[in-house]
Amino acid sequence: MKLGFIGLGMMGAGMASNLQKAGHELVVHDLTRQAASRHLAAGATWADTPRAVAEACDLVFTSLPTPADVRKVGTGEDGLIAGFRRGAAWFDLSTNAVDVVRDLHAVFADGGVDFLDAPVSGGPKGANSGRLAIWVGGDKAVYDRYHSVLSAMGDQAAYIGPIGAGSIAKLVHNATSAAVNVVLSEVFTMGIKAGVEPLALFQAVRQGASGRSRMFDRLADHFLTGSYDPADFALRLLHKDVSLACQLARDVQVPMRLTNMALMELTEALNRGWGQRDSRVGSLLQQERAGIPPIAVPPEKIKAVLEQDTK
Repeated sequence: MKLGFIGLGMMGAGMASNLQKAGHELVVHDLTRQAASRHLAAGATWADTPRAVAEACDLVFTSLPTPADVRKVGTGEDGLIAGFRRGAAWFDLSTNAVDVVRDLHAVFADGGVDFLDAPVSGGPKGANSGRLAIWVGGDKAVYDRYHSVLSAMGDQAAYIGPIGAGSIAKLVHNATSAAVNVVLSEVFTMGIKAGVEPLALFQAVRQGASGRSRMFDRLADHFLTGSYDPADFALRLLHKDVSLACQLARDVQVPMRLTNMALMELTEALNRGWGQRDSRVGSLLQQERAGIPPIAVPPEKIKAVLEQDTK
């Protein structure tokens, strides 16, 4: 296919190259022509504006730094909106704001153009190798039509739901990563200052229960099913353990802001009389605060998702 690609930075460059390797003809644009040098050398055509890209292609991908950049490319001067024909499609691969993607979806729908949010996860290495998750929100029929093109860029292209769903999934992922990184920094600093050599500590804990499981797979056992009985590991025992960790941090004078917040959450759950329930029962507190109904996904559906990795 003849495809448009705008934004050839650390992520976009690798994805665009993989489209070329899959045999697609590219029309490319960036702030500088130099950014597209490797793609032009491989046969891509340069376009001076986003409008020119849209005039040449009925399927366009963008990979841009900020929501403001996406808006400008889409609806600014010489933007995509001025060049698209009815029936065209635009997949935004950027990490974007949910309100922005929903607004762009509505604006482009008025002109008969499908806009889908399709943020990616895998970093520059994944963008270059094709080991990349692509989370798509929007019209499923459009996603299905272009799934093979998405699969040329990433090995885990998936439809998540209506417009905005892909962006929500990406924000959940990246916010989780940020919070976990802060906690890891806290607890490892405490462990090292308390007297354990860094590499020895790393080698030890990565073989524990948390180290051996994929981070998000931990949601499957209790959070998603809404079942916290019987306990795999009782709340009262985890509360005791985290209390001891926070005490050790005080003894060696290491601040543990997020870990102490976690202890407060465990304490609140303990005060509900949930000490014998599974240690993750505190998740119910957050669901209450958010005002959402209790989560209860049928176990067989969760099992089907987990088994996809073995196929």
